[in-house]
Amino acid sequence: MTAKNNNRNTDANRTGPLKDRTELLDFLWAAQNEHGFVRPKDIAEAADALAVSEIEIEGVISFYHFLSRRPRGRFTIYLNNSPVSESKGFERVSEAFQAATGAPMNGVDPSGEFGLFETACIGLSDMEPAALINFQPFTNLNSLKVKAVVAKLKRGDAPADISDPVPDHVRWMPGDDKAILLRDYAPADAIAQLRDHTPGSVLEEIKRSGLRGMGGAFFPTGLKWEACRNDPESPKFIFCNADEGEPGTFKDRVLLNSLPGLLLEGMAIAGFAVGSEVGTIYLRAEYTWLKDRLQDTIDHYRKMNLLGRDIYGIEGFHFDVRIQLGAGAYVCGEETAMLNSIEGKRGEPRNKRFFPTERGYLQKPTVINNVETFCTAARILQLGKDRYLLTGTQTSPGTKLISVSGDCRLPGTYEIEWGTTVREILERCEADRPYFIQVSGPSGECISMDEADRAIAFDDLPCGGSIMIFSHSRDILDILRNYNRFFKSESCGLCTPCRAGNFIFEKKLELFASKLARTSDVEDMRQWGEIMKLSCRCGLGKTAPNAMLDAQRKFPEYFEKLVNQNPERLSKGFSLDEAVREYDRFSS
Repeated sequence: MTAKNNNRNTDANRTGPLKDRTELLDFLWAAQNEHGFVRPKDIAEAADALAVSEIEIEGVISFYHFLSRRPRGRFTIYLNNSPVSESKGFERVSEAFQAATGAPMNGVDPSGEFGLFETACIGLSDMEPAALINFQPFTNLNSLKVKAVVAKLKRGDAPADISDPVPDHVRWMPGDDKAILLRDYAPADAIAQLRDHTPGSVLEEIKRSGLRGMGGAFFPTGLKWEACRNDPESPKFIFCNADEGEPGTFKDRVLLNSLPGLLLEGMAIAGFAVGSEVGTIYLRAEYTWLKDRLQDTIDHYRKMNLLGRDIYGIEGFHFDVRIQLGAGAYVCGEETAMLNSIEGKRGEPRNKRFFPTERGYLQKPTVINNVETFCTAARILQLGKDRYLLTGTQTSPGTKLISVSGDCRLPGTYEIEWGTTVREILERCEADRPYFIQVSGPSGECISMDEADRAIAFDDLPCGGSIMIFSHSRDILDILRNYNRFFKSESCGLCTPCRAGNFIFEKKLELFASKLARTSDVEDMRQWGEIMKLSCRCGLGKTAPNAMLDAQRKFPEYFEKLVNQNPERLSKGFSLDEAVREYDRFSS
């Protein structure tokens, strides 16, 4: 059973022996693509080549959701269990897949033909319920469609031949020529501007534009690039974090699908500015279906002399890009965890002794930005900072891509000016009785309609890239339990506050669901949330309690109602004396 015949994830078609640890992830993918799983023989080969123990290689494999020590079926189905999917019919679709394939959820059918597994958000929240079959996308699923898809697979159709096209669903962008990212584009539009620039002037242009990282941390991009350039160590590296795993977020998918060349030009501009010749795109495994298009664009840019040596005829400007496929770990969206992953280690966040611009990939100065940030940087060079500063607000210049999903008629991607209110977005997407609104995914901030006039801006309501809308018909507790399952599953488990805190949240939410919670349980959750915010190693642990704490503050009547539903007898504390008296009464 070969990767070609089975139409599996086709990344990492590497040949030859494993040479160093940075090749480990590709090696493991190649082994799994060829055999359907990573065999003991493959582990032994990797351990021998790298002079490490087999247990260490197994530790790397076990860290990733999509690598497996056992076969997962000739057709491996990953069904997205995000909160939007749950609200759109996840349970019905799950039951339909189980009935059609004979596979239990998170198992393989007796014939070994079909494997069916739950997975976290796959970047298709505008087309839920959605699934990946051998990493090919299937969207807007229902029971009838599932039955038809499985029937085609059984008769011999390849998933890639019957998968669904994925439209970008660009619903809106600013008029009056104010769109920045989603405007028309042609190759070299941005790189051509470098003929009139020096590395120093590029840095000044980016700094004066006020561009910040668009992934959620919002660190000033120009300062990051400048710090890397000023570090005396070399070589320097440019990394694009294309691992957008936050449930409800898919705006980078749209850029990768519709404007891959703009991304490459943004990375090349960063390379020019900091003095790097090497770029890597860390592409989440859920976007494997985009990899060929991205690679074709890279190859095309090389032929056009927009990547490679002396780019665009600029002597000494050398820069090239490769793709590194991830293997399914939300925490690898954290920049140091991503670096560990690329270096062939478990994708655990590093201790923050150094910034990546000081000691990043292989302990060398490294710039890491996400897809949207590099694309915006390219537009700033193309259009000029003055043109960019005409949009947005004084403190939040430019535009922002927002992934909108959930209870609305027009889910999709919206390019908004910074300063746009939540209410404007709800009106444009034709939201259906909005009630609970999640901004920036589960790690962001939830708001009620009382806050709908807040602005998407750095000094009010910063948004990393998504808005999920839930109507009055959705239960807040169901949403929070979904978030908690996600964070509990995706935690690397390295630090105790995250590992224990998410477990405690799970148990507290179970008490609420069983109508057994007390007022003290609300306070316990608040205290644990504060501990996690202060003491977790990375952003996953620090932000995992956000939605829990926000919901308690902004929907107090909901939690009061949950507590007040408890029978009075269950709200009382245990009294040993009373229990003994009751025992004596019944035993006499």
